Amino acid sequence: MLLFDTVTVGWRDLLDMALVAVLFYRVILLVKDTRAVSAIYGLLLLVVVYFVSRELGLYTLGWLLENFLGSLFLVIIVLFQRDIRQALTDMGARSFRRRRSTEDEHLNEIIGAALYLAQRRIGALIVIERNVALGDMLERGVKLGAQVSRELLITIFFPKTPLHDGAVIIRGREIAAAACILPLAAVTERQDFGTRHRAALGITEESDAVAVVVSEERGAITVAVGGKLTTSLDATRLKRVLRNILEK
Repeated sequence: MLLFDTVTVGWRDLLDMALVAVLFYRVILLVKDTRAVSAIYGLLLLVVVYFVSRELGLYTLGWLLENFLGSLFLVIIVLFQRDIRQALTDMGARSFRRRRSTEDEHLNEIIGAALYLAQRRIGALIVIERNVALGDMLERGVKLGAQVSRELLITIFFPKTPLHDGAVIIRGREIAAAACILPLAAVTERQDFGTRHRAALGITEESDAVAVVVSEERGAITVAVGGKLTTSLDATRLKRVLRNILEK
């Protein structure tokens, strides 16, 4: 043990400080470049105002902020509930689920189908499962368990076929299910985006899945990941975007 005058620091204290430092570091990485940063700045500003009000004797303002900050734990949960849920989901997925990889041949089948459908302005929504399991979404669709192929994907989304509505979910090397109902995002970046784009945003906000959307109105291909859309993709850009995402 180390002695500094009257302060004794043991190995448990060092371990405790190291774990807290790692925890704060992970939190900083989690909120970096997200909307949560602005909310954190706002909370820090309120803390500063609280201490200034106490120094200046502003009792009413100090009393209000003291009661507000006294419930800071609940405030943080309310403000960051989506970010906390996403962080816990990612943590559990990385710890307990092995990473799935999509081989080039299967990726080429998906891209080929998307390009064919886009040229003919046939709407489609293809979701590629990654670390976070989408079992609850699979239960809402029709289970297939078929090998990924361009022809099968085109057939599924062809107009007026029984499975063309909803999303296809790809798990590993298989088309796990079709006609799946996905959660919708509340808003989209553009008002001209329809239900498929909102569904793509919704599923990628709640999981680490990748969604490929084909618009029947514009014949455009869009990729959604992490609640963000990459639009107007041609064959080259689509392949590059999907490879960059899935190889991480």
